[in-house]
Amino acid sequence: MEVTLLVQAAEDAFKIIENARGQAVDLLNTAAKLTAETRSVEERKITALLRGAEKTRSGIQNFIATFIMLFAFWALLSAKFDTFHLTLGVICSALVATIGHSLIFANVRVGDIRVIVQRFLAYVPWHVYQIILANFHVAYLALSPSMPIDPELMRYRTKLESDISWVTLANSITLTPGTITIDIEEGEFVVHALSKKLADDLNTGEMEDRIAHVFMEADHIYIQDVLDVARIFAALK
Repeated sequence: MEVTLLVQAAEDAFKIIENARGQAVDLLNTAAKLTAETRSVEERKITALLRGAEKTRSGIQNFIATFIMLFAFWALLSAKFDTFHLTLGVICSALVATIGHSLIFANVRVGDIRVIVQRFLAYVPWHVYQIILANFHVAYLALSPSMPIDPELMRYRTKLESDISWVTLANSITLTPGTITIDIEEGEFVVHALSKKLADDLNTGEMEDRIAHVFMEADHIYIQDVLDVARIFAALK
């Protein structure tokens, strides 16, 4: 009788221990699951914060870049540097940059916006030099006794891909004396040139290549592009 009671007590003890072990395992699993969920939530929060901060930073950079470009064009075209005109230029540039910076840089691809701004500022002196050369050529056409004016309407398909590149190229052509951008249709430019020389200069594609370099277009690979991308990958690594 005593042996039977002892065996029964041992079995009960083993059952209690087994139940306790099962409950402990369930508790550990629940704790591990809660820890994983908590970590996942924290990671999502951190990712959201980083993305939000990156988006805000990108928006500010786009606004600054748009403002600088607009104000540079304002100063270049107005050629008046008194307080009134500069203040008016700052107000107008800031207003247009606030409204349009997200549209202008809607499809800017890989690349640091600071690099794009630096390249654009480097492009401006080259374009001013082209404007001066074109001015001399147009003056020659107008003052020459034979007036060798040979206007033509030319069409060519650009290799540029982004809207901002198209806008920059179209305005660069129009700002150059003797050539005017009439229309852009699905990447095809319609340009009026005052002479064959002006049309040939445009057909060399140098202006297009320089603008592609500014905005880091994929079809135009430059050494500086490779160096920039390498720097970005090094920073990410």
